[in-house]
Amino acid sequence: MISQSALLKVMSDAARKAARGLNRDFGELAELQVAKKAPADFVSAADIKAEQILFEALTKARPGYGFLGEERGMIEGSDKTHTWIVDPLDGTTNFLHAIPHFAINIALQREGVVVAALTHNPVTNETFWAEKGKGCYVNDHRLRVAARQRLDEAVLATGIPFLGHGQHAKFLKELHQVSQRVAGVRRFGAASLDLAWVAAGRYDGYWERDLKPWDLAAGILMVTEAGGKVTDADGGDEMLTKGSICCGNLDIHPLLLDRLQAAK
Repeated sequence: MISQSALLKVMSDAARKAARGLNRDFGELAELQVAKKAPADFVSAADIKAEQILFEALTKARPGYGFLGEERGMIEGSDKTHTWIVDPLDGTTNFLHAIPHFAINIALQREGVVVAALTHNPVTNETFWAEKGKGCYVNDHRLRVAARQRLDEAVLATGIPFLGHGQHAKFLKELHQVSQRVAGVRRFGAASLDLAWVAAGRYDGYWERDLKPWDLAAGILMVTEAGGKVTDADGGDEMLTKGSICCGNLDIHPLLLDRLQAAK
């Protein structure tokens, strides 16, 4: 049995506390869908409530740490070296449509470097977690990226730009370059779980643009700790500032990156 560090225990406890509320709200939302009411405000309330639970739990456990959340933005702490980066509900559109694929995402940044990460899926009760230099796990199982070496054997994940978001023409060029050379492309609608699944070897690689730090921070560490390679979509290391990502194992990553460059 793998035991989490005190830091990861804090993150895990906070995520599970928030997850209880999301699971309750998810059940109610399914009823709202059937009743054909307008659930958008309901989802916003669920989002805000989950972030409040995470904020209170993390702040109580580590007073003074900064907090960057999707809902409340940046809150400076007295400790300028540490910042929590939190998405209380990644996969909001899935949640809104009663699709059971969404996650709570927590990362801790120390002096600009992500040192701990946790992604929890409340529905499946899977908790993906990693600590810098200590590997990546799901619940108590060690994870490694997939071992496939060829694009024609690979299943990749991506995100599709939606209404008012992202660069549709650019995405279609990239999809054309990638999809004709791989075994499959999946779009499940939660970047945090896409990255966790690359770390778990379920996906062989993943790329996407127009993301936020709270989408990416945790998963970057997970894929790296599982033995994978992560860059931005241009091959650099500005994932959090550019909001783009390209990742996979050491064989698939350069092949995928080459396809993205060919789409320019």
